Amino acid sequence: MNILIAGANGKTGKILVDLLVQKGHTVKAMIRKEEQSEKMKGLGAVPVLADLEKDTNHAFKDIDAVIFVAGSGSKTGPEKTIDVDRNGAIGLIDTAKKNDVNHFVMLSSMGAEHPEQGVKEMQHYFQAKHDADEHLLNSGLGFTIVRPGFLTDDEPTGEIIAQTKLENNKGEITRGDVATVLAESLELDSTKNKTFEILNGNVPIGEALDHL
Repeated sequence: MNILIAGANGKTGKILVDLLVQKGHTVKAMIRKEEQSEKMKGLGAVPVLADLEKDTNHAFKDIDAVIFVAGSGSKTGPEKTIDVDRNGAIGLIDTAKKNDVNHFVMLSSMGAEHPEQGVKEMQHYFQAKHDADEHLLNSGLGFTIVRPGFLTDDEPTGEIIAQTKLENNKGEITRGDVATVLAESLELDSTKNKTFEILNGNVPIGEALDHL
């Protein structure tokens, strides 16, 4: 499968690129800076320079699926969050639709369903994710929307809990486990056209996803 990764140079993105290459996929890694190219090549991906805040149509040649793991980062203000996490995602969805992409996998966040219920300083982030998710849901594209809890840099466990809505909305999950869920979501029928939440738990990832 030919897969475009938006946000390939981020922490989760680099793990995901590595996983997908190991699975035998052809990965096109979308990056904003030329100096990031060597890292992507080292992971076995094909780097493509593209900016989510500009036209990305050139990145979509022969692409079957897209995984969106981009983010403005915790050190930026609300305006950048809107530019990247909302508008950037919406623009990429529209371009994917125009290019007849089969499947769009969105890394969202727990809290995106009801942004107004989140802590005040995070509501703009949750709202951006909510708007992007809703645009994908209404796009007509085949989709998977993955909403993890707080991301950690711990070693992946290989075990999660996954449900449409989890009662515990304050848990954590490792970036490695999130990347595995995103990668598996490309291939499993059980995750197609589904929105679900994930946290680290005690069920092997494949089994948890099979039961969605």
